Amino acid sequence: MSQLPPKYGAPITLAQAKQIMQAAEAEAVRNQWPMVIAIVDSSGHLVLLEKMDQAQYGSVPVAQQKAQTALDFRRPTKLFEEAVSAGGLHLRLLSMSNLSALEGGLPLIANGEVVGAIGVSGMQSTQDAQVAQAGAHAFE
Repeated sequence: MSQLPPKYGAPITLAQAKQIMQAAEAEAVRNQWPMVIAIVDSSGHLVLLEKMDQAQYGSVPVAQQKAQTALDFRRPTKLFEEAVSAGGLHLRLLSMSNLSALEGGLPLIANGEVVGAIGVSGMQSTQDAQVAQAGAHAFE
């Protein structure tokens, strides 16, 4: 029997989002990765968006879509990337316009509930995920 995803909770606060953003940005700076970092609340509204100097412009909507996907489906975007990589019937995911099948989006959990999500774009997906995870760890 599969486990149900966590419930949606109250929206993340601006102070919490700033804490997450600071940790994610610090990881990106430490590695000299120009990133775009997006944080949405549990209602899907953008709380913070940061485009670091020299981050590619195309990463702005990608970071937001990764955050939105992690929120909407209450799971890391890596799971969708892995499903698409497996091929077969999983390729149906590519027809969904509201889904990013790229690693780098994570739901933000507080007291067992999804209160928001972080999405990062700018480098390879694994590097995006590393920065997103640094932000999420700061929130735990």
